[in-house]
Amino acid sequence: MTVLDLKATEQIATREAFGDEIVELGRNNKNILVVDADIGSSCKTTKFMNEFPKQHINVGIAEQNAAGLAAGLATTGKIPFVSTYAVFGSLRMAEQIRQEICYPNLNVKIACSHGGLTPANDGGSHQAIEDMGVLRTIPNMTVIMGADYYSTRKLVKQASEMHGAVYLRFTRDKVPVIYDENETFEIGKAKQLRNGKDVALIANGDTVHLALQAAEILESKGVSAQLLDMHTIKPIDKEAVLECIEIGNIVTVEDHNIINGLGSAVSEIVAEQGKGKVRRIGVQDRFGESAPYDKLLEINGITVENIVNTAEEML
Repeated sequence: MTVLDLKATEQIATREAFGDEIVELGRNNKNILVVDADIGSSCKTTKFMNEFPKQHINVGIAEQNAAGLAAGLATTGKIPFVSTYAVFGSLRMAEQIRQEICYPNLNVKIACSHGGLTPANDGGSHQAIEDMGVLRTIPNMTVIMGADYYSTRKLVKQASEMHGAVYLRFTRDKVPVIYDENETFEIGKAKQLRNGKDVALIANGDTVHLALQAAEILESKGVSAQLLDMHTIKPIDKEAVLECIEIGNIVTVEDHNIINGLGSAVSEIVAEQGKGKVRRIGVQDRFGESAPYDKLLEINGITVENIVNTAEEML
């Protein structure tokens, strides 16, 4: 596996990855459609709209209608991607996702930018900190967040090739490029970035690069840290978590409420085994606020320093 030098790498928002990949998918499959909710510029679907106007539908600011329309399109063999902000694509559309998409197990993809705290200065109303947790409780739903540009592109492509509802969460802010374009990913299978024996770090999305930096610092202190990129929250890679339980100490890191997100999903598996310890780093069950992205992460302890300190405390 190739992991790039974070100090030298460029930074790209993962919403850009969706915008680039959906164009490639549209070129190769005329059944790929985008259903926009009037924010194509922010969600990076404008290029798709311009190149494939017959494969693009803008319902206006009507996310619930977008979900229902996408469900109908899926019954005709189309593969619709509903594109909006994460806070709307999860919470405002929740009933339609449950009743009209997941219950009949239709092939609809929900592709959402502005996940987690990345809307930053837009404030708490636009920061989706509950989205993955809400949607992972719905049957027939797959929940994914790539860590960088290249992993996100690969995961979006895979989502288009599988049947069923998929929630894809992207960042508004730029995040470091961790992988190169040759790396492979599999939905439902964690990506191991580092092997270790003292503590296991499990992160997803925009926090993976923080966990990677923390693992390097821990190594310099003589602590061997295993690191997993758990890009798929549901279905979570149970076997990978079981291997971490054998290490004994697990720290989860996420840009999401610590309730019902990655940390909860990992803790459920650990609790069933009756052994191992888990510490959850994430949004501390509070709403966001208007502030720079890095400041919001700091307020919630989603920092390299806190990951390192938490791991050391467990040891």
